[in-house]
Amino acid sequence: MDEAGGNGDFHGNMLGLYSILALGKGSRKSASFRRLHYGRTPLRDSRSGINRLQWLRSQRVVFCLILIALWAYVGFHVQSRWAHGDHRKSDFVGYKSEVGSVKPQEETAKSLGSEAVSLMVKEKTQGEGKKVSDPTERLVKSSPGKRGRRMLRRVKPKPSAEESTNSEFEDVVIPTKNNSFGLMVGPFGETENRIVGLSPQKRKGKCDREGEFAGIVWTRSFVLVFHELSMTGAPLSMMELATEILSCGGNVKVVALSKKGGLMWELARRGIEMIEDKADLSFKAAMKADLVIAGSAVSSSWIEQYLRRNPAGSSQLVWWIMENRQEYFNRSKHMLSKVNTLIFLSDTQSKQWLSWCEEGRIKLKAQPMLVPLSVNDDLAFLAGIPCSLNTPVFTVEKMMEKRDLLRSEVRKKMGLSDNDMLVMSLSSINPAKGQLLLFEAARLVAERNVSQRHPIMLQNEFSVVSLQNKTSIKNEKQAGALHSNTSQSNKQIKNVQQLNSKKRKRKEYRVTNILSSNSQTKAEKQDLPKTRNLLSESSGSEEEYLKVLVGSVGSKSNKATYVKAMLRFLSQNSKVSKLVLWTRATTHVASLYAAADVYVINAQGLGETFGRVTIEAMAFGLPVLGTDAGGTREIVKDKVTGLLHPVGHEGSKALAQSIRYFMNNPSMRKKMGMRGRQKVQEAYLKQHTYGKLAKVIAKCLKVRQ
Repeated sequence: MDEAGGNGDFHGNMLGLYSILALGKGSRKSASFRRLHYGRTPLRDSRSGINRLQWLRSQRVVFCLILIALWAYVGFHVQSRWAHGDHRKSDFVGYKSEVGSVKPQEETAKSLGSEAVSLMVKEKTQGEGKKVSDPTERLVKSSPGKRGRRMLRRVKPKPSAEESTNSEFEDVVIPTKNNSFGLMVGPFGETENRIVGLSPQKRKGKCDREGEFAGIVWTRSFVLVFHELSMTGAPLSMMELATEILSCGGNVKVVALSKKGGLMWELARRGIEMIEDKADLSFKAAMKADLVIAGSAVSSSWIEQYLRRNPAGSSQLVWWIMENRQEYFNRSKHMLSKVNTLIFLSDTQSKQWLSWCEEGRIKLKAQPMLVPLSVNDDLAFLAGIPCSLNTPVFTVEKMMEKRDLLRSEVRKKMGLSDNDMLVMSLSSINPAKGQLLLFEAARLVAERNVSQRHPIMLQNEFSVVSLQNKTSIKNEKQAGALHSNTSQSNKQIKNVQQLNSKKRKRKEYRVTNILSSNSQTKAEKQDLPKTRNLLSESSGSEEEYLKVLVGSVGSKSNKATYVKAMLRFLSQNSKVSKLVLWTRATTHVASLYAAADVYVINAQGLGETFGRVTIEAMAFGLPVLGTDAGGTREIVKDKVTGLLHPVGHEGSKALAQSIRYFMNNPSMRKKMGMRGRQKVQEAYLKQHTYGKLAKVIAKCLKVRQ
């Protein structure tokens, strides 16, 4: 039994071993077979390489996607590096300029950011001297250090591409109120849109298809050069020009030498194409365009490099210069004779630049042309001035009602009463705009350390103007009534006109005697009832209180050192700090103009080049208190549409007197405002600006009109 069993087990084991060996030898799928028979020959290696190539060919789509991803990553990295740079000449490849170089200013233009705003408020504390962290900050992981750890650091979020309508500067943390420096208000974009009942997207001006401008720009291509994208006069004017070209059927592309500012999202909203590269790509686009329009004297660096690349492009280059300081002339003087046409904003600016050119022996290719700025259709629509946006639903009368409603609601949000007179200045905050001198004038008014201007002088000035208007209207009526009669009636018309002219001269002579004579003559006694009515009106009403609104907080053109000086002045004068309101830089300015009573343009030095904000304020019926210098004296007629005062500290006392006069004479304030509004309708609307610009374009393109 044991032997039989042992033999059986032996045979069984042998059979199992043979079966295993046979399986190893016969099955190519077994691991043992692969191990035993493993061996590579050069032929097999070549076949494996061929198989890999075939695999790559079959996976070409995946391979291309990988290459595209790498290319996109490199392109995004280069673009972001360029977008965060400024418009220095070193940005241009191989750029060297032997002439016209200007040393950078010691005070760089910085926006009123966290450094300046921190002066407006003391840091909030929580518990025992612990600082409250900024709610807008977040914790992120930094790059690994030497020990391989990731540290946490605080970063502030970057503003999104599309800014909210509430604020274009969400990254600036500003308190709602501070006892030392005043109250921060606005912007009131949501309130404006709700009351008007029409979103900004739909408030786009329509092109005048029958006008000269539309006929010239139709199907033509333009390249507009912006020196920056801040919410100041030059970039805003260029943006509106690009919008008008698009609405009239033209093609437009924009080159921005500096992308810092709040207009990037607005350009995207309006569908205006931005050329990403300010060097090679912009030069190629300019060569293909029918006309290139540069919108600032700062654009001289781009113009010089472009003309080096394309010398023949000077015939299609227009330079719309909007500055009037000699530092800008020195920066651009070597390129003034290279462009086809120069455009200036005012006659004062044109004469100043021509005198500088004469001193520097610079010969221009053509006589400069004047194209003043205008009030766009959006603001004219909200101000109640007839424009292309008016419809049977949004009539002029309806918009006047909405403007009054907007005024009452915005003033309520500002905390103003009916007895508060709001004096506003919306210029960028720097010494050239004179906000600190405005604060000095406000201090004189607050301390009652200023004598009041005698109202009889201004009243007689108005009597002369009103007398001329009444006489001209009367003559027109009489001429219209007698025009249908015979030749004998024509003689009667001439006699009537001669008689009226004699009467007018007598009355004017009588008024001039009042102004020149200190004694109380008979003519002066006749004007005394009007003066008594004016004085009784001001004395009978409740006394008005002064409030001063200053903007634009957060503008790229603000000077940080100047802002600190203003805040230091307010901290030392508590009476003035109680009068001051601050507002951010914004495109929603209609609500601010509607809430104000008086506008101040206190530009120093050579004065304001033109003053876009000046005509916007006049469109809303605000009288203007401006310096007697620059383009302001061309826009504001003294004692008719506003009051002018000298520049410098000497003008602060005169400005204080003008403010006090308007506080005591609200009726005169309204009369001046209405006359300024009428002047805007006669000379500073969109059709006036683009009508003159059409002649410039036609001249450059040699188009027959």
